[in-house]
Amino acid sequence: MSERVLSVSQLNSYIKRMLDNDLLLSGVWLKGEISNFKHHTSGHMYMTLKDEQSAVRAVMFKGATFSLKFKPEDGMKVLVFGRVSVFESAGQYQVYIEAMQPDGLGSLYVAYEQMKARLEEEGLFSSEHKKKIPEFPEKIAVVTSPTGAAIQDILNVLGRRYPYADVVVIPVLVQGDGAAEQIADAIEYVNKKRIADVMIVGRGGGSIEDLWAFNEEVCARAIYNSEIPVISAVGHETDFTIADFVADMRAPTPSAAAELAVPSMLELKAVIENLKSRMLTSAKSLTERKREVIKQKTSRISVEGVLNNYNQKRMLLDSKFKRAEQLAERLILTKKTAFAETVGKLDALSPLAVLSRGFTVTKTLDGKMIQSISNIKTGDEISTVLNDGIIKSVILETERK
Repeated sequence: MSERVLSVSQLNSYIKRMLDNDLLLSGVWLKGEISNFKHHTSGHMYMTLKDEQSAVRAVMFKGATFSLKFKPEDGMKVLVFGRVSVFESAGQYQVYIEAMQPDGLGSLYVAYEQMKARLEEEGLFSSEHKKKIPEFPEKIAVVTSPTGAAIQDILNVLGRRYPYADVVVIPVLVQGDGAAEQIADAIEYVNKKRIADVMIVGRGGGSIEDLWAFNEEVCARAIYNSEIPVISAVGHETDFTIADFVADMRAPTPSAAAELAVPSMLELKAVIENLKSRMLTSAKSLTERKREVIKQKTSRISVEGVLNNYNQKRMLLDSKFKRAEQLAERLILTKKTAFAETVGKLDALSPLAVLSRGFTVTKTLDGKMIQSISNIKTGDEISTVLNDGIIKSVILETERK
């Protein structure tokens, strides 16, 4: 056999070198519809790109997927850039995708619609979660760029409408890499420190790329988790971001956000003056009605009737007073009689009264009563208490009965 014999590996390797060295295939744009899409746990994406007549296998490695602003799905028409090569072990040529974007629609727009649909399904836009904006906030936090036109518009409106509130500006990036994370961190900081009653989050107008930080999931979830009410103020009236749907209130512009955050001082003064006027009018009307009622009641009462009523009540009081006086006299007399009887009984039992009837009381010198002959002995000194004096004596002899 004169022809050279190749192994399968040699064949696949040869074809791979040919394809890799082809300048046209080393950087090619393809468009087609995605099918058999699989996002592997490794981070790589595997799919088939097809049109009406043909199909080709494709892979997008994990490192390249980080640049995607949307999630590829089956049936999505895409435009991809990559190189054509051979997967040697399978003998299959495929496209190695380096970049991808939706065909016909911008990748950011697709990513926006995907994010909006997913967060709405999770309930982040639900009206039940919306918090009420306080009527008279004492402190207002503004999360925005410190150098943009938006902050000046907000401060001017707040100062003109309601200068009583303290305004705290939390400076952040509002576009570019890291902007969404800075906005989310600022919202969390305001909540952690409780430095405001209401928060305005936003920036001035721009392209979808300029406003993209407010479409990032990290920003949306920070607004959703905020315990302090959030007013979104992103772009112009026609601009809508994910932040607008999640926020407790959406303002079409930064200036409008400031107007929604605080009441108007002039309108409040007008309301107060109106209430004051109504109160004075009401009080005056009430006074006149009461005066008329008193006048009518007074005219119905005659002087003679008043005097007769007065005399009747006075006679009734005099009668009650006399009756009470009589009852008091009877009570005093009864108490006096009872007291005299008690005093008489006590006097009859008094030791002094007993002595006056000829009886005596004999004691030892230390004051102990002598009630029995056994209480003394010959030679003891004793004292005998009589009605009119005391006799002291010495026992010469005792005789028991």
